[in-house]
Amino acid sequence: MHTVDQENVSATLALAVPAARVFAVLADPTTHSAIDGTGWVQEAVNQAPLTEVGQIFRMDMYHANHPDGDYRVVNKVQALDPPRAIGWLTGYEKSDGHLEFGGWIWRYDLAPLGPSETEVTLTYDWSAVPQSIREYIQFPPFGPEHLTNSLHHLAELVRGR
Repeated sequence: MHTVDQENVSATLALAVPAARVFAVLADPTTHSAIDGTGWVQEAVNQAPLTEVGQIFRMDMYHANHPDGDYRVVNKVQALDPPRAIGWLTGYEKSDGHLEFGGWIWRYDLAPLGPSETEVTLTYDWSAVPQSIREYIQFPPFGPEHLTNSLHHLAELVRGR
């Protein structure tokens, strides 16, 4: 199931695993390329687990419509409440080393449905994107099915752990 609001899109799926196991996979940047439903996430540059709000981690990306094809994003952890929520703001590193964030957030909310089942909601929120960015990037830059795909990939990954 997925929903699209004016400024965000989300998908929800029940997984037959405990919330702590789901959270551990989401907090591991090396799993993000396997979870990604768009196929854009390639590899984690920073492979340390996500452990605190404000933590920065980078991901190598690829998108055919990106001016460079291959590019790198910088993510800043915005929400970290094990095992209930994890989310990050995405941006890039400017040539002078300054980090610039675009205003869109990826967030996973986990709700235990019992000792071995978890409802996971993935939300992509672009409500804080300034007009200057909206002039050259269409939001959302993918269809809602990509969030559903991501949750199914997550389900496959956590079952194997």
